[in-house]
Amino acid sequence: MSDSPFDLDGRVAVVTGGYGVLGGSMADGLAAAGARVAILGRRRDPAMDKVQQLRDRGCDAVALVADAMDEGALQRARAVLLETWGRVDILVNAAGGNVQRARTDTQSVFEMPFDAFDEVVRLNLHGSVYPTLAFGAAMAEQRRGAIVNISSMASYQALSGVMGYSAAKAAIDNFTRWMAVEMARKYGDRVRVNAIAPGFF
Repeated sequence: MSDSPFDLDGRVAVVTGGYGVLGGSMADGLAAAGARVAILGRRRDPAMDKVQQLRDRGCDAVALVADAMDEGALQRARAVLLETWGRVDILVNAAGGNVQRARTDTQSVFEMPFDAFDEVVRLNLHGSVYPTLAFGAAMAEQRRGAIVNISSMASYQALSGVMGYSAAKAAIDNFTRWMAVEMARKYGDRVRVNAIAPGFF
């Protein structure tokens, strides 16, 4: 019997960055609620380790080895998932984080390399937009599903040292609103797009 207050029995969930601290915890919660969980990440070994942890608890889990910023890899991962479980009900975009070279608390903002800014924005914005488009297409066809993006309190107030990260998370807020409207207008109100904004943990 599940120890979760939510019943997701039989639902199929994809968690990008699912072997990280935040994504891993969310994968645990989805599994505890009865969902079948796909762990998506670039590195096979950590993904398989997380899958084994979930299986040891009695959860049905698989690894999808793909970079969240690689369109082709995401399309292949979606095809594997649909072949394995036939549908996708939940997408949690937990891949992301800061880039040390983009931090401005250890260097002047004027010394920050432009490519470091690009890297942190791509990781946190593109790394959620691309999986949403890949897996959201399956939800649109089903006319049912839930996408959860990870924003941040840094998108609402200026936190020192994380300019690029903050800008990307503010963009996630806008993308979430835009995508929620797009899905509702064209595919019905059973396809939902939301974001949560954690603080420090």
